[in-house]
Amino acid sequence: MNKSILRKTAIVIVLFNLLFSGDLLADTDIKLAILPFSIDTGQPDNQLDTKIPLMISKNLELEGVTVIFSKIQSETQPDIHQWTFSQFRKHGIELGVDYILTGSVFMAGDSVSIDSNLVNIYKQDSSFSLYADADTLENLFSAVSQLSKEIIGELYHKKIITDIAVTGNKRVETDAIMRIIDSRAGDIIKPDNISKDLQKIYEMGYFDNVVVKKQSLDNGVKLVFELTEKPTVRKLKFKDNTVYEDEELADSVDTKTGSILNIHKLNSDVNRMRLMYTEKNYQNCSVTYEIVQLEHSQADIVFIFDEGKKIKVEKITFEGNNYFSDKKIKKAMETSEKGFFSFFTSSGDLNETEVQNDVIRIESLYKNNGFIDTKVSDPIIDIGEKSISIYFKIEEGIQYKIKTIDIAGDLIAAKEELLEDIQSKETQLYNRETIRKDILTISDYYANKGFANADITPLVDKDDQKKMMSVTFSIDKGEPVFFNRINISGNLKTRDKVIRREIKIIEQDLYSKENIQKSFKNLNRLNYFDEIDVKPVKTVDENKMDLDVRVVEKETGTFSIGGGVSSTEGGFLSGSIQERNLFGKGQTLKIGAQLSEESVLYDISFFEPYIMDTAVSGGVQLYKEDKEYDYYDKEALGITLKLGYRLFDYTTIGINYNIEDFEITDIQVADTNMTPGSFLTSSIKPFLQYDSRDDFFLPTEGSKHKLSIEYAGEFLGGDIDYTKYLVETGIFFPLFWKFTGALHAEAGYLDDRSSDDIDIDFTKFYLGGMNSIRGFDKFDINASQAGEKDRGGEKYLQFNAEITFPLTEKYKVAVVFFYDRGDVYRTSENFDLGDQFSSFGTGMRWNSPIGPLRVEYAWVIDGKNIKNSGDGQFEFSVGASF
Repeated sequence: MNKSILRKTAIVIVLFNLLFSGDLLADTDIKLAILPFSIDTGQPDNQLDTKIPLMISKNLELEGVTVIFSKIQSETQPDIHQWTFSQFRKHGIELGVDYILTGSVFMAGDSVSIDSNLVNIYKQDSSFSLYADADTLENLFSAVSQLSKEIIGELYHKKIITDIAVTGNKRVETDAIMRIIDSRAGDIIKPDNISKDLQKIYEMGYFDNVVVKKQSLDNGVKLVFELTEKPTVRKLKFKDNTVYEDEELADSVDTKTGSILNIHKLNSDVNRMRLMYTEKNYQNCSVTYEIVQLEHSQADIVFIFDEGKKIKVEKITFEGNNYFSDKKIKKAMETSEKGFFSFFTSSGDLNETEVQNDVIRIESLYKNNGFIDTKVSDPIIDIGEKSISIYFKIEEGIQYKIKTIDIAGDLIAAKEELLEDIQSKETQLYNRETIRKDILTISDYYANKGFANADITPLVDKDDQKKMMSVTFSIDKGEPVFFNRINISGNLKTRDKVIRREIKIIEQDLYSKENIQKSFKNLNRLNYFDEIDVKPVKTVDENKMDLDVRVVEKETGTFSIGGGVSSTEGGFLSGSIQERNLFGKGQTLKIGAQLSEESVLYDISFFEPYIMDTAVSGGVQLYKEDKEYDYYDKEALGITLKLGYRLFDYTTIGINYNIEDFEITDIQVADTNMTPGSFLTSSIKPFLQYDSRDDFFLPTEGSKHKLSIEYAGEFLGGDIDYTKYLVETGIFFPLFWKFTGALHAEAGYLDDRSSDDIDIDFTKFYLGGMNSIRGFDKFDINASQAGEKDRGGEKYLQFNAEITFPLTEKYKVAVVFFYDRGDVYRTSENFDLGDQFSSFGTGMRWNSPIGPLRVEYAWVIDGKNIKNSGDGQFEFSVGASF
């Protein structure tokens, strides 16, 4: 608080005490005797004659009155109500009191009347009759309290507050002032309470002066708080500032034009503006203010700056470091010395919080290299006129290696199994960070077995002579923890069961941290939510935990229409309607069409991931396609039925059935062996797939592996006879920082058993395009030689390597760098890994509202006889990557 305010407050409080203490101190030691009350109730055993005096006694004692109960017997004394003053005086002197209180209680029905008489034994003709009544027994307490206040008023010479007024306030409402003070009408005036009220009014920050006055009335005292309001701020002015504009400074402060001047805010504003300067390395900047008083209770505030010069950390020195060089320690710190490029980097900037954190960083450097007892002093920061220097004192201590590592306590697995998972090893330097990771590893192991409250304590036994230490992880597994309830919130559209079936937790089952992580991963893979929060919450039972699942839904329905130029289809128009969470049931429905220079495609598909809430999934797709290949046209109408069954986590076995009626026309017989006519393909495709990617579009971890065998033949009622074997594998892994690596490979083999008069080159293998070897068109890599009519290959190999970096995780935008390699072969050819088509490139990926969007550019490395090295080509598509 500002010193001037404290000084003013103290003066007012002293003056107040001088004004009031004279007539209060004389009456601070008052003794009173209560004589037995007479009672007329007509109701035996209600004990009001004793209860009421006791209630009065308690109220009087709270105000400092000493109360004595006289035990006069009515049999030996005449009626008390007929006593003379001399009798009261004599009895009072015997009791050693100043006042005597008598009374009578009359009760009619539920109403109660109390008549009392207060006698001052030292002043004749000074008795006071006091009266109170209550219409019901429930209101008796209130009536007695009011009677007690009247008695207290007489005892203390009518020093009861009968009214409180506030004057002088123009902008601050009276009600706001009355709410913060404790004094109330009906209270006895107490200097301490008035002093506290003065203090509270001052602390509002709106008044320059507060005076309290009393006005004596017949039945008490009226308190008047006379206030002098602080001026309002007319203008904010800034003087001698060059680093920041006036507008920037005005925006940063809490004091605003038109507000009431507040010293606390002004001091806070000064500190805030000085911090702004220190952030720009003006460490010697000082800020003061002047208050210019104006007419009509207004004032201007002038902030005065002495900016000083910009300075940076020129020198960081250490004392006591022998093991690590100054350079090594500085590398571990956030604070750095001014560098050559400091004019556009942060080198040399002083952040005192970070300097304090550097103490911890230096200690961590040592303690992660065996120096378990290292101590680093608080930094000494010397801010000069031209530069800053920082000094650290280091006590390195002894460097220890690990002699033995052991695990003791409550073991739920073989000790050897637990030791295999930890990183700390014997003969290595002791590393505090590694020990912490080992504690987490063991804790996670126990948590996955239901012991969520397991306590892992590393016990260290040091041998200073040999500079070795033994580390024992002591385990107190505690009681097993069970999941109680799964609470789902935030889902306005998605049904609870759609979320619940992706959660690996079972209510009343053992706690498992691994299953919590899997639950989050499963929900994220749905791509229904912008935000997902899955966390265990403690319950009143320490051995049970709830699982709170909170989601924020995103739009899952899309309508898109667009067009452009495709690298494989030429100009095109497309449109689709898709709902990935139909009616909140987790089903997918899509209707789409695409028209291009070379093809027309219409399709409608539906997919149910959990048929009748079981592990069985299924779907159907209807499509019609008219496509112009290089040397013939194909019109097809088909349907595909899909059925799958989830065997384990991320593992699905299934089968697809496809029947397609197609017609081959407009054949260029000079270039192809295709046979014109109408044909039917009927095929089944069993598959086995494992997919643990954390995201289907921009995964950062996990893997995808798939094996399928497609059989088409006359046995199924078709004209085309072949078997196609496909295998695919891909892994995704974090590299460093936010970079993610991906390795992907595919291979296929086609066993063509169709008759000689039916050429099925559209079922053969081709490489090129967005999802294979970028930089080449879709059919560029096809195993055919110049002039051959037989196109496409019966075997292929494809390799892809990628590195992705997210530009914004919220909107799922990432940049990608890639390398592709592969080739297509005839049945008679052998694989030649050293002679394949290859390319490299970069691009952008965005999980846009209309679907996953990819735009990429590839340069050819080895194009063989198809393209020249260095040739480039754009690729773009809407859809997920391989």
